[in-house]
Amino acid sequence: MIVPVITIDGPTASGKGTVAHRVAKHLGFHYLDSGALYRLTALSAIRQNIALDNEDALAAIARVLPCLFVKGHVFLNGEDVTDAVRAEEIGVAASKIAVLPTVRQALVDLQVGFRASPGLVADGRDMGTVIFPDATQKVYLTASVDARANRRYKQLIEKGFSANMEDLVKDLTERDARDISRTSAPLKPAPGAYVLDTSQLTVNESVYVVLDLYAKALKLSSN
Repeated sequence: MIVPVITIDGPTASGKGTVAHRVAKHLGFHYLDSGALYRLTALSAIRQNIALDNEDALAAIARVLPCLFVKGHVFLNGEDVTDAVRAEEIGVAASKIAVLPTVRQALVDLQVGFRASPGLVADGRDMGTVIFPDATQKVYLTASVDARANRRYKQLIEKGFSANMEDLVKDLTERDARDISRTSAPLKPAPGAYVLDTSQLTVNESVYVVLDLYAKALKLSSN
C-alpha cells in the first residue's frame, strides 16, 4: 500500500509550516519540515566554523545530520535547538546553502525516509516537484511579500528576537530571488499543485482548504 503524502511548498513565511503542522495533527500523519533540515545543516556548519560556500563540507554534514523532530521540537545531536534554528541569522544562512546542488542531493534520502504509515505532510520548496512527485495532494502556498514580512515580524517579536520590517521585506525579496533562480530544484508550483494565496486567509481557513483538497483527492483516487 502506497503511503499517502500531502506536499505543501511555498516561499519563506507563506505560512506553509504552520498549515502543514496543523494538517498533519488533524489527520494523525507524520510531519516533515524540510526547511528545518537546511537550517540544522547551517547551524551545524556555523558551530563548526565551516564556510557557507564550502559545498563539499556542507554536504558531508547534511549526509549524517543527527536530527530528530518530536512534538514540535527540533533536536540536533540530542540538543533541543528549536529556537536556535528559527533565528534570522540561521534562516539567511540556510537560504544560502539551499542553492548548493550537492547539499540538496545529500538531504534527499533523509527526507524520503520520513514517509511512513499512516501518512506524511511535508512542507518546503521542492516537496512536490522533487522529493515526493507522486504525492496524493500537492499544494503551493503563497502570499504577498508585505503579508509574509508582517507574519515573520510577529513571529520574531513573539520569540524575543529583534526585527525590522524594512529589513525583513528586503530579506524575503532576496530569498525569493535565490529560491526561484537556483539551478537545483528551483521554487515553483509542482505540476498539478493547487496554488493557494494566503495573504487574506487565517491559518484555520488555509488548513480547511488543504484538508478539503485532500479529501477530494482521496475520493477521486478511489473512484
